[in-house]
Amino acid sequence: MAKGTENRVFGKRAPQHVLIFASGEKIRHMTIRPWMAALTFCFLGVFAIGYLGATSYLVIRDDLIGATMARQARMQHDYEDRIAALRAQLDRITSRQLLDQQVVEQKVEKLLEQQNALFSRHGKLGSLLNRAEESGLTTPEIPAPTLLQPPAKERQAALSGGGGIQAIEKLLSGETSATPLQTPTALGYAPLRENIADRADRVFSKVTLSLKNIEKEQLARIANLTTGASETADAIAAILKRTGVEVASADKATDETANGVGGPYVAPQTHIGAFDASLDELDAALSRLEAVRETARDLPFGNPAPGRPVTSRYGNRIDPFLGRLALHAGIDFQASTGDDVKSTGAGKVVSAGFASGYGNMVEIDHGQGITTRYGHMSKILVKEGDEVAAADVIGKAGSTGRSTGPHVHYEVRRDGNPVDPVHFLNAGMKLTTYLN
Repeated sequence: MAKGTENRVFGKRAPQHVLIFASGEKIRHMTIRPWMAALTFCFLGVFAIGYLGATSYLVIRDDLIGATMARQARMQHDYEDRIAALRAQLDRITSRQLLDQQVVEQKVEKLLEQQNALFSRHGKLGSLLNRAEESGLTTPEIPAPTLLQPPAKERQAALSGGGGIQAIEKLLSGETSATPLQTPTALGYAPLRENIADRADRVFSKVTLSLKNIEKEQLARIANLTTGASETADAIAAILKRTGVEVASADKATDETANGVGGPYVAPQTHIGAFDASLDELDAALSRLEAVRETARDLPFGNPAPGRPVTSRYGNRIDPFLGRLALHAGIDFQASTGDDVKSTGAGKVVSAGFASGYGNMVEIDHGQGITTRYGHMSKILVKEGDEVAAADVIGKAGSTGRSTGPHVHYEVRRDGNPVDPVHFLNAGMKLTTYLN
């Protein structure tokens, strides 16, 4: 009963699992308890889960690595594409800069040629301006272009005209506000600004316009000088013509065949610039002006007794000794004995001595068939063969020869025939403004 009671109280005990290990004569056994089984199952479960997880990772990892490598390859490809694009852009910019540099150098060379031409013209013009000043023409200042000094290494320069000079010097020295290429970013394109050629176009346009204006101003002033010289020469020639002296007109060609000319045939020049043509015209006008002035200075347009009144004019009058009509071949000037008698023009003394009714007389040959005579002098200061200039003192006034009192007798003769000296005196007064 006790046994039955025990069984009823505690119930039937669960059987225990025993593991027996036999090794030779040794026998061991181990009782497997529930918690040990549970721990074992947990361990096996964790192991299985870890194994499955590791296997899944190994399976999926290849795909992840492949995707990552593909993404990196795409990024590298894109990066290389952008680098190639940047290199291509840099090559284009470098090529463009080289082309722009060549364009700039060509334009600079062109401007230098224009500048050198202007300097050459200004040098040619200098001698003509000096001649024009010596001829009494008004010679306004003609601007000379400002010389630019090209850099020693790059042979780049610019021209005159004001602000354009500094702009070109700044441009060609690299100090320009226009930056062709900024620093590029790692994977971006650099923004472009105005290049040097565009900058140079504006500057060169200004300088070229300035040079053209200088050239136009030079041509205009040369034309004014040519016109002034021609008008002055025409005026002098007209005055000389009224006195019977012929001077070649502006449109009358010199007859060179009479002097004997020759030489090998050379084709005529067909490319003569407007400036050279204008210089030739000015040179011809000045040469003609100088020629007519030289003629006028040589001819007797002066006064033998400046400031003295005329006491007897040219023409028929009552002879003071015979009391009948006679030709007075000259004019008489009131003078005192010893007063200066001056040559009325440049020439050569052909006679100096006593000449019958003239008393002490000097005759001067002025060329062009014109001679002058100075009579009744008290003293002669030149001798035959002397060269005299206008206004040179050739003797002293007196009353020698056929004279009623001290005075200066003055005659003008053309080809040995007497002409009225008043025409030459009047012409001389008109020529004063052109010969001074």
